[in-house]
Amino acid sequence: MRKKHTLHLLQNLKDVLDHVFTMHEKTLDAVNATLRPPPVPLSEGALAVAVPPHDILLSAQQRAAERHARRQALHTQVWALHRQGWTAPAIAQHVGMGLRTVQRDLQSAAFAGRRRRSDRGASVLNPYKPYLLERWNAGCYSAMRLFRDLRQRGYRGGYGVVAAYARRLRQAQGLPPGHRRARQPLPAVAEPPCQPLTPRRATWLVLRRATQRTAAEAQQLAQLREQQAEVTEAIDLAQEFTQLVRQRQPEALDPWLQRASTSTVEALRRFAAGLYEDYAAVKAGVTLPWSTGPVEGHINRLKMLKRQMFGRAHLDLLGRRFVRAPGRQQEPAQRRQAPFATPAGAIAA
Repeated sequence: MRKKHTLHLLQNLKDVLDHVFTMHEKTLDAVNATLRPPPVPLSEGALAVAVPPHDILLSAQQRAAERHARRQALHTQVWALHRQGWTAPAIAQHVGMGLRTVQRDLQSAAFAGRRRRSDRGASVLNPYKPYLLERWNAGCYSAMRLFRDLRQRGYRGGYGVVAAYARRLRQAQGLPPGHRRARQPLPAVAEPPCQPLTPRRATWLVLRRATQRTAAEAQQLAQLREQQAEVTEAIDLAQEFTQLVRQRQPEALDPWLQRASTSTVEALRRFAAGLYEDYAAVKAGVTLPWSTGPVEGHINRLKMLKRQMFGRAHLDLLGRRFVRAPGRQQEPAQRRQAPFATPAGAIAA
């Protein structure tokens, strides 16, 4: 019997939640504004002020707003032509957009906006922040001196990144820009316990097991539930579906599909319609204990071998390596150390 792998079901649900939270980015911003970084407790019992979030320049915000307005106008034009009976290729040619972009716009009549970067919050400075904060709290307020110390420790970023972080540290302590000496004791500074919400991080919080969330993450999720009824409905339905998939509760699938089909969230209605189309495989996926994981693992291994051999050898040698790959541990040591030889007629690299 064909079955839908549970990993694929959760991956599809993740894509749905990404779309929902991208549509409600203002809701995420409201949660981030509500949960201002509280004082961070230190190991010795003292409290430290949290590092404030990175400020975006007003000019950059204005340019982003202008791009958003232009993109929203194009989305409106795409749907106006679609309602007149235009096909997606004709719309793409008329508007001057890519076909895939037009097809993505036609998936939802509401404009979702531009997705934020998936690596938002990541920085080349992150591995060195504990040392930098230790030096700062010890009284070193010179960004250049800190930059030189970090370079000796392997930091490969620029001075501007360190200087920008130093400005945020001064802001947290109430120091004026460029201040290097304090006339009175200043509070210690520490990183906040959790990162601000982004669409991807909000999706991760919803799908993560409750036992693995920290108290700060649970508070973020609780605040997110209280913002808007549509977001709350999406979170509830997503968590119910995740539970029935992980705990294999086939009796809960049909009631969930009925609620999702009448949901106010368009993305969840489309998700439920897709599950109905492949109902037998989905029902088997949440019922049967069998998994295609080992098969997919072998497929990934064969793909890795194929990419390693690309442009270096012909199909005959590639086939022999596929067959012999599982038993390489039993090959003689001298054979494993033999240099790689490309047979005659091989494809040039």
